[in-house]
Amino acid sequence: MLDLETTGSSAERDRITEIAAVRIENGVEVARWSSLVNPGVSIPDFIQRLTGITDAMVASAPTFEEVTPALLEVLQDAVFVAHNVRFDYGFVVKELDRLGIAFKAKTFCTVRFSRSLYPQFKGHGLDAILERHGLQTIARHRAMGDVDVVLAWLKIAEAELGAEKLAATAQSLLQGSASLPPHLETPLSDVPDTPGVYLMYGSGALPLYIGKSVHMRRRVLSHFQAAGKQSKEMRLLQEVRRIEWRETAGELGALLLEARLVKQMQPIYNRQLRREGQLCSWRLHPDPNVRPVLQLVRLDKLKQTGAGELFGVYRSKRQATETLRQLCSTHHLCLQAVGLESGKGACFAFQIKQCKGMCTGVESPALHRVRLQMALAEQRLLAWPHQGKVAIREYDDRSERTDIHVFDQWCHLATVHNASELADVTSSKQALAFDIDTYRLLVKRLSQPIGIDRSVFEVGESQHEQF
Repeated sequence: MLDLETTGSSAERDRITEIAAVRIENGVEVARWSSLVNPGVSIPDFIQRLTGITDAMVASAPTFEEVTPALLEVLQDAVFVAHNVRFDYGFVVKELDRLGIAFKAKTFCTVRFSRSLYPQFKGHGLDAILERHGLQTIARHRAMGDVDVVLAWLKIAEAELGAEKLAATAQSLLQGSASLPPHLETPLSDVPDTPGVYLMYGSGALPLYIGKSVHMRRRVLSHFQAAGKQSKEMRLLQEVRRIEWRETAGELGALLLEARLVKQMQPIYNRQLRREGQLCSWRLHPDPNVRPVLQLVRLDKLKQTGAGELFGVYRSKRQATETLRQLCSTHHLCLQAVGLESGKGACFAFQIKQCKGMCTGVESPALHRVRLQMALAEQRLLAWPHQGKVAIREYDDRSERTDIHVFDQWCHLATVHNASELADVTSSKQALAFDIDTYRLLVKRLSQPIGIDRSVFEVGESQHEQF
C-alpha cells in the first residue's frame, strides 16, 4: 500500500515530495517505510498549505534517486496498491524512467475497490471514506497518514462484508479493470469489442477525445494502460468520466464516422482530423494561352470543376499562394502566367533569371504549361473513376450489421443500412462536401482487394441484390 505527496498533478511536469509504503504479505504487515523527498523544485503555496510539507522541510531531504533502492525493495514482486492508483503509479514510473529504470507492476486501485464494495455510496475519495465510516486522522494529506486511513478502512470493510467478499472482489478487479481510472462511471464491460467509434467525456457536454477501432473495448483499455508512460494519456485519464460509443460494420465506417465527429465536435485531445475550414485547390486550364492559366477554386465546387484537373489541397488562399510561389521558384515558372503577378512585359522572376521567358515570348505557352503540369503532378487529385455514385458495403458477422457507404466525386454522401435507404440517397440531389481525409481514405480503400466483408458496386446497378 503506497501513497505519494507531490508538487502537482502532472507526472510529466511535477515531482514527488513524500513517499510512504506498507508491505503486507499473507495479510500481515511485514515492512513500513516513508521518507520526505527533495523534489528539486519549489512547492506551490497551495500545496504547502494542503499537505503541510514546506520547502524548508524537503531542503535537506534525500532526492528521489537516493530513496530509489529502499522504494524498489519494498515494491519488489508486490501488487502496487494505492487510492487512485494510476496517479501514484504514474509518478513512480515517470521518476524511475528519468533514472533509466524500467518499472512495471500489477496495480490495484482502492477507489475502484470502494466503488465495488459500497455501490450505494456516491463518494469514494479518502474524505468520503473517513466520513461514512467514522474514521479519524491527524495526518490527512501526508503520505503515511493516508496509507493508514486506507488500511483502517480495509479492516472495517472486512468486518462489515466478510473476508471472502473482499477477496473475490479484489481478484475480479485485478483480473480485469485495475488499469481503469477510479472515477470512470461507464463499466468497461459495457463497451462492445466490435468496430466503431468511442467518445470519452469529462464533466462537460462535449467529448474530450474521439477514437475509432475494430475492437473498441480493447482500444479504450489501452488508453488507460498507457497512462503511466504518456503524459497525454495521463491527462485524459484524470479527466474522463464516461464513455459513449457508436458501432459500425467495419473499419471504413469507423474511420468515416470518426473524421466526421471530430470535425463536428472539435475534442480538445484530438490533434488530427480537425476541421479544415474552406479547402481550395488549383485548377489548370486546358488552354495554355489563357491568363492566368491557374485558377484557385473552392473544393465544395468539386462537382462543377472535376477532381482530375485539380492540384493540391490548401486550407487557405495564403497557403495555396505560398506553395505555388515556391514551385515557380524551383521550376523557373512565369509569375504572370500563373497569376501571381499582373502587368505586361517581363515578370520579376525573368528579370532575376528565375523565369524561362514565357512572359517575353522566349518560351511558348504550350511548353510552359507542360512544365507547370509536371511541377504540379505530385499534387494532382485523382479523377473520380466512376460514372456516378458508388457504394461500399461492409458486413460484420459478429453483430450481423450491414453498412453501405455511398460516395460521389470522392465525397461521402451517407451511410445507410438497407435497400430503401440506399434508394433515397440515390435519388437525392444533395450538395457535395469535399473532405481531404475522406478523399485520401477512399483512394486507399478503392485500391485494396475486395473481401467477403466488403464489396463495391456502382449505385443503380443491381443494388437490391446486395442485401
